[in-house]
Amino acid sequence: MKQYDLWIGGKKIATGQTQDVINKATGKPFATISIAGEKEVTMAVDAAQAAFDTVTLAPYARYEILMKTATILMKRQRRFAEALCKECGKPIKDALGEVGRAYQTLMLSAEEAKRLTGEMVPIQGAPGCEQRLAYTIRQPLGVICAITPFNFPINLACHKIGPALAAGNTVVYKPASATPVTGAMLCEAFAEAGLPDGCLNLVMGSGSVVGNLLAKDQRIKMYSFTGSVPVGMALQKAAGFRRIALELGSNSANIVHNDIPDVKKVAQMCAKYAFTNAGQVCISCQRVYVHQSIYDEFCQAAVDFAKSLKIGDPADETTDIGPMIDEKEAIRIEDWVAEAVKAGATLLTGGKRTGSYFEPTILTNTQKDMKVICMETFAPVFSIVPYTDIEAAIAAVNQSRYGLQAGVFTGSIALASLCAEKIETGGVIINDGATFRMDNMPYGGVKESGIGKEGAAYAIKEMTEEKLVLFNFG
Repeated sequence: MKQYDLWIGGKKIATGQTQDVINKATGKPFATISIAGEKEVTMAVDAAQAAFDTVTLAPYARYEILMKTATILMKRQRRFAEALCKECGKPIKDALGEVGRAYQTLMLSAEEAKRLTGEMVPIQGAPGCEQRLAYTIRQPLGVICAITPFNFPINLACHKIGPALAAGNTVVYKPASATPVTGAMLCEAFAEAGLPDGCLNLVMGSGSVVGNLLAKDQRIKMYSFTGSVPVGMALQKAAGFRRIALELGSNSANIVHNDIPDVKKVAQMCAKYAFTNAGQVCISCQRVYVHQSIYDEFCQAAVDFAKSLKIGDPADETTDIGPMIDEKEAIRIEDWVAEAVKAGATLLTGGKRTGSYFEPTILTNTQKDMKVICMETFAPVFSIVPYTDIEAAIAAVNQSRYGLQAGVFTGSIALASLCAEKIETGGVIINDGATFRMDNMPYGGVKESGIGKEGAAYAIKEMTEEKLVLFNFG
């Protein structure tokens, strides 16, 4: 098995402690990684701080490095995708798609490096300021810590590392313990593209050890974290007055009104969004509120689509759904579904587990206090709930501790506008699912879904300090 070491100050660092990386489809190790301790975490922040203090990269140089990295990534698309299949359990066709998205994310970040700018301040419009000129400039913060989850390990890493480097910051990067291999491969690509030593540093290990050590280091100026609510809240508390961006998940809802032209198409779309990556997507379709008049037709079309999906080896080109990240998570959702059925929910299809594989599952007759409704399933499970009054449907969508994105399907501009105005989420997607995301759009939530925005143009603003410059010519 190949061993992947830490990457600190432009050098591979092997430690005395290693950990196996498990192939999620087979349950067997396929690689090993070096685990960081306090010494290595300190070294990584030392290297990042030293690089920030000494390395000067012009915006165009940052652009070139990010573009070269993107090119290397796509040249090795298959290699990255195959690693994703193993460490994440993601079907190969979806893994190839993620690498393609990461390529786009790095290119978007590269472009932002060239056009990072402040703005003119109309100071002359204030009384007595006729002889003054004011504008703002954006400057990098310093060392940024990027902490990524297991479900999109390449693209989400690029969403954090790309804008940070584009703005002139340096990075300490910690991938999820379950999916560190693609993180190490990404760092190799950056190094080959000519990124100076120390600008990107990789530390691997558990959040409880490595993550806590990173949270304590006051030299880190900002944390960009995607993960669970409890960990995000703890990190926010540790960060204090330092910058932080948190994307913490959701139980995304969709409203399907009875004026849509093709019920079957929308049902298939919602089901697809519910089962992509075995449902392990922060904006996975989890709750669908369907108008009573089309409810039966929608349910049947969704069930038919779910039964058509192939579960199996993620390396197989025809596989639609691979394993969940581990058997523990599959057992958890199995228990949640059984609990809902016992409390009165109806199982339309699925519900069975084989090891870490869980069938695509659809529930009806669910209640608002059931875990499959009010908590984040992060599994291939969604519930269909009928409604008759649109205001009641909006209220049901909002009755959540989360607020990342929501989807609304309707042929009415008035109804779409009403939903866009009243739904309490960071994004409302009209005539597409809550799961829709392009990498150039602002992405982030409200409530317990987090703080801040991703998307290169938006993240880069949070990763810079806006400074006012004022001239008095009088």
